[in-house]
Amino acid sequence: MSDITVTLPDGSELDAESGETVEDIAYRIGEGLGRDTVAGVVDGDLVSKEDPLTEDCRIEIVTDSSEEYVDVLRHTAAHVFAQALQRLHPEAQLTIGPYTDEGFYYDVYDVDLDEDDLAEIQEEAEAIIEEDLDVERVTMDREDAREFYADNRFKREILDEEAAGEDPISFYRQGEFQDLCKGPHVESTGEIGGFELLDISASYWRGDEDEETLTRVYGTAFATEDELEEYLEMRAEAAERDHRKIAQELDLFSIPEHSPGCAHYHPNGMAIRRELEEYVREQNDELGFEEVRTPELNKAELWKPTGHYDTFTENGEMFAWEQDDTEYGLKPMNCANHAHIYDSNTHSYRDLPLRFSEFGNVYRNEQSGELSGLLRVRGLTQDDGHAFVRPDQIQGEILDILQSIEEIYGHFGLDVLYKLETRGEDAMGSEAIWEQATDALVDALREEDLDYDVEEGEAAFYGPKIGIDARDALGREWTIGTVQVDFNIPRNLELTYVGEDNEEHHPVMIHRALLGSFERFMGVIIEHFNGKFPTWIAPEQVRVLPISDDNLDYAREVANELGDYRVEVEDRSWTIGKKIQQTHENRVPYMVIVGGDEEDAGTISVRDRKEREANDVSRSEFREHLEREVEQKHLEPTFLAGQ
Repeated sequence: MSDITVTLPDGSELDAESGETVEDIAYRIGEGLGRDTVAGVVDGDLVSKEDPLTEDCRIEIVTDSSEEYVDVLRHTAAHVFAQALQRLHPEAQLTIGPYTDEGFYYDVYDVDLDEDDLAEIQEEAEAIIEEDLDVERVTMDREDAREFYADNRFKREILDEEAAGEDPISFYRQGEFQDLCKGPHVESTGEIGGFELLDISASYWRGDEDEETLTRVYGTAFATEDELEEYLEMRAEAAERDHRKIAQELDLFSIPEHSPGCAHYHPNGMAIRRELEEYVREQNDELGFEEVRTPELNKAELWKPTGHYDTFTENGEMFAWEQDDTEYGLKPMNCANHAHIYDSNTHSYRDLPLRFSEFGNVYRNEQSGELSGLLRVRGLTQDDGHAFVRPDQIQGEILDILQSIEEIYGHFGLDVLYKLETRGEDAMGSEAIWEQATDALVDALREEDLDYDVEEGEAAFYGPKIGIDARDALGREWTIGTVQVDFNIPRNLELTYVGEDNEEHHPVMIHRALLGSFERFMGVIIEHFNGKFPTWIAPEQVRVLPISDDNLDYAREVANELGDYRVEVEDRSWTIGKKIQQTHENRVPYMVIVGGDEEDAGTISVRDRKEREANDVSRSEFREHLEREVEQKHLEPTFLAGQ
């Protein structure tokens, strides 16, 4: 046994013996902490309290008051589901059952299940929780484990791959049930206070469409019933806000069978997208980016020096084919194309920064089961930008981008969260280069006094990044924008500029996306606003409602005066009540009502979607306010805010 150093969250260090467990370290810190230990976080990974420590590491002890406790609880809940399923359907073969951000899922094989079966399984799971079964970690010799799973090829494959080299093999047992598992788990099934099975779908073993089709059952769990009820209420609200549902109601987009994973924007949806594009163009102009356009079809050779070819083909994400003995592909990203534009001319240090932006159409071969409206697509348009800078310009460039992002997200009422993603196992380039790039990002975050979380090992292979998350109206977090510092791709592509010393130097490449992809961002804001868009991006900003057909000409006159905006006249022979109701259902920010009195006086009545209203309104007054509201990008209709 050899000495190792264990670093605690406060930065203090403990000398330990190789082989001591997470729980051993907890007891060394304090008797009470040892008794309360549920699991550990070792170098960012959630592990069982029984796991031995064999090398220097950072460790955090997980108790029932830790943020990670719910993940441990949900892992146990997945086992509770599996136990309940096998009590009712002994023929079911188990595959994998991980916890997720919102609960857990378990993939099973050789059992016929549909949504009608979930209630019975739920009842059995609740009985297992009521039994308060101890959850114990046990071990089994490798050969005994293979014999235990003689009829389950999925578990045998896990033994041969994920658990290769381990002997004995760890299992977790509760009552009559045991499952191959590394853990961690809570002490007993009775710790689960709220349990709910949510949904059922099809999946593939290993996510491979050529493998067996499995049944995936989703569920969630919490320490208390109150937390579960709160979650279920939020989930119901999220279902009401589903952007696919709202898209049908407002006629925004469609994704037909002949274009799987590729959106067709209808006129209403395109109105929103055009506003977003123009807004981003304004931001790009302020940041000094010049807009370019690059082709979607390229020879695959373009992406090999950058490392993207190996990464995307290995993951099966690139659309690529061979033609006339040459391999082609649809571009999965814009970096290499922008680098080509840079390389098409020679540059002096005086030319930098040189910045290119593009609304670039890119394609990713996402699995069909993973596609989800605009949130997960195969064809997307990235709000992309690359700045080629000198090393002394890195800090200023990052700061300008972060300030722009803060402003942009504020106009959508989204809270911004920052994640620093650091060097992973697949990183190209030296540690020194990565350290320099990471320090630049950290310095910018600190300069702006921004809070951020560190996600170890999660960066792209070519450079560290700041991931930009947005928290929506329901508290959900969406990864949208990004800022990355890249020393590697410019070197791999031999991009240069002539420095002040008349020598050639490699520029640094700053990758950035303000909104990310238009598809994902639109999906997020559709749900965030529940289709009730701010006036400046609403597909229809004003609807003019004549009280009767006699007032149609005046209604059109009013609409013409507002011609700079997206205005429609409701000319169907409906009652005014039905016209108002329909306009509310269409979530239009403003309706202008005109009848005989308004026509005689040359005024209008204004009503907004919050059902505030005012009569005898000057047409010029309303138009002037509309102009200010749109220009200032108010989040809500504000003309009647004082009503």
